[in-house]
Amino acid sequence: MILELEQISKKFGGVEAIKSTSFCMQQKEIFGLIGPNGAGKTTIFNIITGAYEPSGGRILFDRKNITAMKMHQRVGLGIARTFQNIRLFSSLSVLENVLIGLDISMKYTFVEALSHLGRFRSSEKRARNKAMEILDDLKISKFADEYATSLSYGNQRKVEIARALATSPKLLLLDEPAAGMNHSETDELARLIFDLKNKQNLSILLIEHDMKFVNHLCERVLVLDYGRVIFEGAPSDAVQNKEVISAYLGDFIE
Repeated sequence: MILELEQISKKFGGVEAIKSTSFCMQQKEIFGLIGPNGAGKTTIFNIITGAYEPSGGRILFDRKNITAMKMHQRVGLGIARTFQNIRLFSSLSVLENVLIGLDISMKYTFVEALSHLGRFRSSEKRARNKAMEILDDLKISKFADEYATSLSYGNQRKVEIARALATSPKLLLLDEPAAGMNHSETDELARLIFDLKNKQNLSILLIEHDMKFVNHLCERVLVLDYGRVIFEGAPSDAVQNKEVISAYLGDFIE
């Protein structure tokens, strides 16, 4: 198992946003976390990445207990994420946004950086080559020198994914990666994510409302409603489950 959540709960004041939630992910699995708005999906992401501390339970990543670890420590172990609302540096190019994700792997001293001597030049060259390779995998290398926020919404999402991939994750968390995309962009993104999983041996946990996208990619899904698990299993079974249909009230079930 790459990820195990054991009886995770989270309280905000008197409100229990997550209620004794447990699930696990296998290596190289694409696992979907779905549910209506306010179900607690992003709260789960924040707990896994260390933005929130759980009120109870524990998290195992690659068999290591990471429940008390800080965010940067989890990144160093191989956990990366994107956000529901795109967070790019508007004053930086596409390439520069991705290079930020590579900072954690830079191997030179402050003095070497100031003088541009020693390991600085070779490290910067390797970082640039890796960033361009990631952009090429996502079919956006031609935009490398353009301002990231000048790109279309769909391509900005790809830049954010590229920046997350730059940290060399084992587990990639994608928060609504297909949001704001049209059907052709969504289909292309699904193919790219599947190819990236195989090329980089990634495990992928994703939040998504587009059930066609989920069905195309995910082997299993976990459905949350008001912070509790109401279903776990195949996506095709989820959309036929009476409790899941009741939770969504037709929100995305067609």
